[in-house]
Amino acid sequence: MAEATTVSANRGAIGSLCAPLLCLVAALVGAGVLAPAAAMVGGAPPAAGATGRSVVMILGSRGTACTATAIGRDLLLTAAHCVQPGAEYKLADTWSSRTPTLRDISSIERDPQFSLHKLLGHIATADVALAKLAQALPENIGPVPLDDMTRPIAAGDAFVVVGYGVTVRGDGRTGGTARTANLVATGTPGTLQLRLVDPRTEDRSAGLGACTGDSGAPVFRAVGGRSLVAGVVSWSTGPKLAAGCGGLTGVTPLVRYRPWIIETARTLGSALAP
Repeated sequence: MAEATTVSANRGAIGSLCAPLLCLVAALVGAGVLAPAAAMVGGAPPAAGATGRSVVMILGSRGTACTATAIGRDLLLTAAHCVQPGAEYKLADTWSSRTPTLRDISSIERDPQFSLHKLLGHIATADVALAKLAQALPENIGPVPLDDMTRPIAAGDAFVVVGYGVTVRGDGRTGGTARTANLVATGTPGTLQLRLVDPRTEDRSAGLGACTGDSGAPVFRAVGGRSLVAGVVSWSTGPKLAAGCGGLTGVTPLVRYRPWIIETARTLGSALAP
C-alpha cells in the first residue's frame, strides 16, 4: 500500500499503481521518479546525517512503494500494511549506481496482532513488520537502534519523520531522495497511536506531513544525544481531518511491539543496532 492510509479521521485511501516490479522500476526511472526529488508534502528538505542514510524504499509487485528503516545490517522495519501476503517485495537500491536496481528480500514477518480490517476501519492496530534481506546492506547505510520507550511521550514532544513519499498528493511521484519533517506530538499520545503535526501550521492549514510513499517511514526521537526509532508512519490526513495529507501524520508507536521486534529479529538471525 503506497499511501500513508488515512485512518484516524475518515475516508481511508490506499494507493496502487498495479504494475509488475520490473515494469514499476522501469516506469520510475523513465519518469525521473528515482532521481533526486521531493518527498513529504509541505516542502520538506533532504534528510541529512546517519538517520537519512538508514532509510530505504521498498517496492511491491502490485505497484506499491513504501519507506523502511535499516535496524540491522540485513533487517528492515516498515509498516505491516506495506507488505501484504500475495505480493512480492524488493528493496530499491538507489545508491549503487545511477540506474536503480532491486535487492532481494528473503522473508517478511508481520506482527501477528496486525489487522488490515482494523486499519481500514480506522482502528489502531499493530502496523509493524520486518523484512529480512538476502544480502547485508552496504556500509554506507547504517542501521539505527530502537527507542527503548522507557520515557513516555507527551504532547509537544519533538519527532523527526524521514520518508520517500510524494510532494503533492495525487501526482504519483515517489522521490529517490529521503526527505525529513520536524513534527510534534499533538492530542493525547497513547501506546496504540501517536498523532504528529507541523508546529508551524498546527493542522489549521496544510503543512509538513507524511503522504503517499511514506507509509512505514521511521519516526525518530532524540534520546541522550542519539536518534532512535520510536514508531512507524501508518496514515495521514489533510488539515482539519480532511482526506489527504499535510494535516496529521499518524504513527504506530513501538512501545507495545518492541518485544516482538526483538524476538523476531533473533529468530531470523539478525543482530539489531545497539
